[in-house]
Amino acid sequence: MEHYVYILYSLSANKYYVGVTSDLVERVRRHHSNHKGFTGKYSDWKLVYSEGYQNKSQALKRELEIKRWKSRKRIECLMNDGSEHPA
Repeated sequence: MEHYVYILYSLSANKYYVGVTSDLVERVRRHHSNHKGFTGKYSDWKLVYSEGYQNKSQALKRELEIKRWKSRKRIECLMNDGSEHPA
């Protein structure tokens, strides 16, 4: 089963959210539902990036790598041109 690392963006929060799922469409839908948690505070999340992996462990490893960057610039470079490093 394929798993995805995905990045959402909220204009109202001006923030990115990085996550992992095996069902990208359903997971994005759930982020738009009224729920407790970080993404539940905002209703304008848009899927801006995703990567597919053959197994969950690879996807989780990549998610952790992106989250450890703690860098908006690196995330935006990744989304814009596939590069992980700002020019």
